[in-house]
Amino acid sequence: MMELLSRWFIRDRDNVTDPRVRRAYGQLCGFVGIGLNILLFAGKFFAGTLSGSVAITADAFNNLSDAGSSVVTLLGFRLAGKKPDPQHPFGHGRLEYVSGLIVAGLILLMGVELAKSSVEKILHPAAVDFSVIALVILAVSICVKLYMAMYNRSLGKKLSAPALLAAAADSLGDCMSTSAVLVATLIGHYFQLPVDGWVGILVALFIFKGGIDAAKDTIDPLLGKPPTPEYVKEIEDLVMAHKEISGIHDLVVHDYGPGRVMVSLHAEVPAHGDLLELHDVVDNIEMDLSRQLNCQAVIHMDPVVTDDGLTGPLRSRVAELVKQVDPAITIHDFRVVAGPTHTNLVFDAVVPFDEKLTAAQAAEKIRALVRTMDDGRYFAVVTVENSYI
Repeated sequence: MMELLSRWFIRDRDNVTDPRVRRAYGQLCGFVGIGLNILLFAGKFFAGTLSGSVAITADAFNNLSDAGSSVVTLLGFRLAGKKPDPQHPFGHGRLEYVSGLIVAGLILLMGVELAKSSVEKILHPAAVDFSVIALVILAVSICVKLYMAMYNRSLGKKLSAPALLAAAADSLGDCMSTSAVLVATLIGHYFQLPVDGWVGILVALFIFKGGIDAAKDTIDPLLGKPPTPEYVKEIEDLVMAHKEISGIHDLVVHDYGPGRVMVSLHAEVPAHGDLLELHDVVDNIEMDLSRQLNCQAVIHMDPVVTDDGLTGPLRSRVAELVKQVDPAITIHDFRVVAGPTHTNLVFDAVVPFDEKLTAAQAAEKIRALVRTMDDGRYFAVVTVENSYI
């Protein structure tokens, strides 16, 4: 159904990085979710009233809260699609993550409420009237929720949309919750065992875990997480495809919401190259990144000496030395500044975030290692930093 609706109502539906297309998908999922959840609420409320089951009635109001979650998702995509303004020059894309976080909060709240009602059933078990109509409504509800989980998950992955993935987790939790109510109703009728409370506890734990996972998926991009290795590889391949570039470093990827990425990096170029020609090359690389990766790119040129017969070998020696401090350490911006009594080797050292040494301790160890080269002729002027990828 969603495939058919997207064909009807979403123009250029495969261009999922376009904010307008993303907003259209979000609105479509939101409206469908609201409609289906309201229908499920009405059916379950009728079934709960008919059978006198508190569990079924509570499950009905759970669907009503899901309709509220769909409203949040709808508003999130709509606001995220707004154009940049003077107060928000990078756009409003992160509101998708905020809406996903709100949905995750609603999932956690649902889990807590289900756990409370389940404990109440365990402490005060009550008989439930058996109704075939109620069972049919519950079975149909499970099928509908399973379908909602599938299409939200599929579109969430296609759009890289945490809000839709959170909605998928919510729908799957509802599916489990309703299944538990159905199984408990059958066991209670045929075996006269009050198991619905215990089953409800298990389902509440499952829902709670889904809410925590959904929250993590939205909190990570809000706080800032590194780009995927595949995305970094694409950037490196595009930049290094130009023969004028000898290396890149200080790559930073800023995520301002799905389809709103800003990339900054330093590109190493020959120090004795033609400045205007190199600037033109960098401009072309920025345009290539924009066209092929749908990002805004800012590139800083770092001139490096490559043809003096001294800098290259010294850089290789120092790169090997620093690995004695930590095999993961790399260096860049390497320069040789010769003097009458000694030579300074100026460079930056990139250490991993899990490095046990402090920046000062790592720098001191690197300086000591460099002093061992050629009878103490070289001094390291090193800046220790972390990588953002």
